[in-house]
Amino acid sequence: MTRLDIFLKNTGLIKQRSEAKRACDDGRVVLIGSEGEKTAKASQAVHVGERVRIETTTRRIEVEVLDLPERTPAKRDRQRFYRILSEERIDPFADLSF
Repeated sequence: MTRLDIFLKNTGLIKQRSEAKRACDDGRVVLIGSEGEKTAKASQAVHVGERVRIETTTRRIEVEVLDLPERTPAKRDRQRFYRILSEERIDPFADLSF
């Protein structure tokens, strides 16, 4: 079993575990599984085959979990644990008008 916040940190999808926990607490991480979509909790177990949608201030990304790392992998090996299904860049200043 791997906690969601640890998976996000170990795969590099989010840089720090505390940042991953904060994203989950703020409702910016959604797990999409056989039961449908639900807002994720940091302590929740993540399983192979589930999809994870993450929203930050600059991007929205949806990935499929392919494998669970037992420990932090080397940077070059991190992408083998997930597949990017969609990625969208968000301009944080798009709604500002001067």
